[in-house]
Amino acid sequence: MNRVMRAVEITAFGPPEGLKLGERPVPTPGPGELLIRVAASGINRPDVLQRKGHYAPPPGSSDLPGLEVAGVVEGGEAETLAQAGLRIGDRVCALLAGGGYAEWCVAPVEQCLPVPANLSDVEAASLPETFFTVWSNVFDRGRLQAGEVLLVQGGSSGIGVTAIQLARARGATVVVTAGSDDKCAACLALGAHHAVNYKTHDFVAEVQRITQGRGVDVILDMVAGDYVSREVECLAEDGRLVIIAVQGGVKAEFNASLVLRKRLTVTGSTLRPRSVEFKGAIARALRKDVWPLLESGAVRPVIHSTLDAGDAAQAHALMESNQHIGKIVLTWTA
Repeated sequence: MNRVMRAVEITAFGPPEGLKLGERPVPTPGPGELLIRVAASGINRPDVLQRKGHYAPPPGSSDLPGLEVAGVVEGGEAETLAQAGLRIGDRVCALLAGGGYAEWCVAPVEQCLPVPANLSDVEAASLPETFFTVWSNVFDRGRLQAGEVLLVQGGSSGIGVTAIQLARARGATVVVTAGSDDKCAACLALGAHHAVNYKTHDFVAEVQRITQGRGVDVILDMVAGDYVSREVECLAEDGRLVIIAVQGGVKAEFNASLVLRKRLTVTGSTLRPRSVEFKGAIARALRKDVWPLLESGAVRPVIHSTLDAGDAAQAHALMESNQHIGKIVLTWTA
């Protein structure tokens, strides 16, 4: 008889109340995969979009929401585990294409990383989605270098608090925008050099003031829409704008002449549909260059709230309120 597990299902597209605890069969790992007994599941904006019916999982992926988990390895082919240096009983965190809101999940072994010994399961579950995203977009696509200036739109978000810490740790100057003075203060406490309250100040004017008219080298943008035209104005020569979400809309107009004159790059990406091989390469880079920062405490997870998995609707409502600073995590208790 198949084992069953609790899982948070999307019973109806729309408001958070459509998230309900149900039962599903425990999944079986396929080739190159392992089975994780989930202790904690991270909440991310794509989960909210999926719940609303705006972000379908990639073909072949679980229909359950959830892109990151932490827990214990409970199954997988011995050869697969050995090649990854893992054993049954090891604590791991994993990036998923879906299925993380459940007591068990399967994950490609290439997308799993060991939990740093100094971190709890809740802290570890908050890492994969934001760390993979920031590394891929700020350092790979955006090519941020030590001595350059990074502008993060939405510095108090899960993505934002990760970008602040990683960019500062790697020698960049960090400017952020946030929607309140309290959020700005929190960003400064995490290592941002400058924080702009976008509700009371024009971030374009503030960037020009902070950089003495030079502009910033890289912008990490989760808004798009009418922000793009203003961000083009903020960029220094050879600057790079990296768009990773479109919370402000999918259409934008901007001064193409500035792109030509300043040799700007406007790019972007979405991580979820990328191949296991692509995500595995990011995992290896994180293990080499970022995990030591977590182990030393130089970079740390920022947890706003921890809720029981049965309160997933409340967790989504909190995320949509934009009152949080850092990550929201679900826990699975017996």
